[in-house]
Amino acid sequence: MQNWQDCTQFMDYVDTGFIPIFVYAIFGSSRQLAIGPVALVSLLVSNVLGGIVNSSDELYTELAILLAFMVGILECIMALLRLGWLIRFISHSVISGFTSASAIVIALSQAKYFLGYDIVRSSKIVPLIKSIISGAHKFSWPPFVMGSCILAILLVMKHLGKSRKQFRFLRAAGPLTAVVLGTLLVKMFRPSSISLVGEIPQGLPSFSFPKKFEYAKSLIPTAMLITGVAILESVGIAKALAAKNGYELDSSQELFGLGLANIMGSLFSAYPSTGSFSRSAVNNEGGAKTGLSGVVAGIIMGCSLLFLTPLFEYIPQCALAAIVVSAVMGLVDYDEAIFLWRVDKKDFVLWIITSTTTLFLGIEIGVLVGVGASLAFVIQESANPHIAVLGRLPGTTVYRNIEQYPEAYTYNGIVIVRIDAPIYFANISFIKDRLREYEVDADKSSRRGPEVEKIYFVILEMSPITYIDSSAVQALKDLYQEYNSRDIQICISNPNRDVLLTLTKAGIVELLGKERYFVRVHDAVQVCLQHVQSLSQSPKKLDPFAEDKPRIFKRLSKQREEDLSIAELESGDNKTSAPKYTKPHLEPLLSRKS
Repeated sequence: MQNWQDCTQFMDYVDTGFIPIFVYAIFGSSRQLAIGPVALVSLLVSNVLGGIVNSSDELYTELAILLAFMVGILECIMALLRLGWLIRFISHSVISGFTSASAIVIALSQAKYFLGYDIVRSSKIVPLIKSIISGAHKFSWPPFVMGSCILAILLVMKHLGKSRKQFRFLRAAGPLTAVVLGTLLVKMFRPSSISLVGEIPQGLPSFSFPKKFEYAKSLIPTAMLITGVAILESVGIAKALAAKNGYELDSSQELFGLGLANIMGSLFSAYPSTGSFSRSAVNNEGGAKTGLSGVVAGIIMGCSLLFLTPLFEYIPQCALAAIVVSAVMGLVDYDEAIFLWRVDKKDFVLWIITSTTTLFLGIEIGVLVGVGASLAFVIQESANPHIAVLGRLPGTTVYRNIEQYPEAYTYNGIVIVRIDAPIYFANISFIKDRLREYEVDADKSSRRGPEVEKIYFVILEMSPITYIDSSAVQALKDLYQEYNSRDIQICISNPNRDVLLTLTKAGIVELLGKERYFVRVHDAVQVCLQHVQSLSQSPKKLDPFAEDKPRIFKRLSKQREEDLSIAELESGDNKTSAPKYTKPHLEPLLSRKS
């Protein structure tokens, strides 16, 4: 960098790797996470600020510092309000697609240092490629040859470091090797066509409060985007390292540490920083066990600012570009795309949508579209929950999904339905429609029990349901009235405490009757099966529970002495007119006196 603007940006990069390290070491919760400038956040800052002000203006640097302050404030607010859970709605496939596309954009943005001529600054792939092609007549061989050779050396060192344990140190030493080698070549041959970093101000960064707050409103969307990306990257890496090293990570403290690091960094001319995957991996492989490793790194950085800045003057730009390209090449996660195609086509579609929109429409739009698509899939799954018809596994009292277990059999006159999701306003219509379908389209091929022509009982297995709202309660009341008009009764099996409490407060328990709540599906099936047998003999009775409700279980107990067994009922042998209640443990979930 041979002008003021490049020099200032380089110093911002160095300062970002200095002050925040010390702050995070004190307030962060991860013992291995290395924070500082990362390629993705740097590109976001560059692209957004480039659209507001010319990069050669001093205002550019002021806005980058203000952005760090705003990101830090947002991260601290999220930590104090414990809002980190919001990030969980961004799926891994969205992150992978976004990172892969951003890596390609970052690599192309470094092409100018290899080719020897300027290209347009953009976060979209089409303008970058057009600019590279249109300036081809300005191509210069020296930076291309030097940059390509250094890149090849970096890739070889990285490969050896990953594939062979004894050469693991080569991976960490790669960037330093590139800088030293590039500097030596420049000092030896002094090629005029290769741009250099130039003179760097010596000394530690001075204290200054962020300025230009009149631009804060226009930077809010970018600050939110950078905050989201920073949290995803940092917290994800920190959790993985914590699990690998056997300790718990406090997400709120992690957010607070990152936020405070950015706030304090902005007071010393730093732009937004976050956790770096590559540096954290090196930190972990180097045996770091506490935050002291960050303090040591910060001290080394401080010594470099005090004593080594004259050496930076002759670092070739193409060497730094080779380091960036080498780093981002590993971020293009095509293996993840292949894996998603094999495992989950929906996640693969998310990956394609996010990566494509990021490449062609820009990083900001790519993130928004990816997150929007991810939320749309979440809403779609929630509004259309999985519902299973259950059947009894032969020789057991266990009831399972008949599609998963074809050998499971059902009973004539009874449908057992399990809803595998909370019931609320968004999915209750879908659930009601499915229940009506099961009533009409009941599969009779594997049915047993008394021969009847219609459904008399619908048993709702509620153990997977964790929540039910007022809209769902009202829909259950409507369903009860609808079923009652068609001589169909609802029984409920194994609702959890909160769901049962909601049903009680809403009057559903009283409406259905306490005797229709059971602990087990099998208990409900046996009671309903006996009533189906009774109804098959006297079809004019509308409500099998209506007559003498308070004495229903006494009456059933007296019927134990009659000689129709449960086995005969299940087999469909209905020669005997009176049902037999053989299981003494069949008790309702709610006692009639409660």
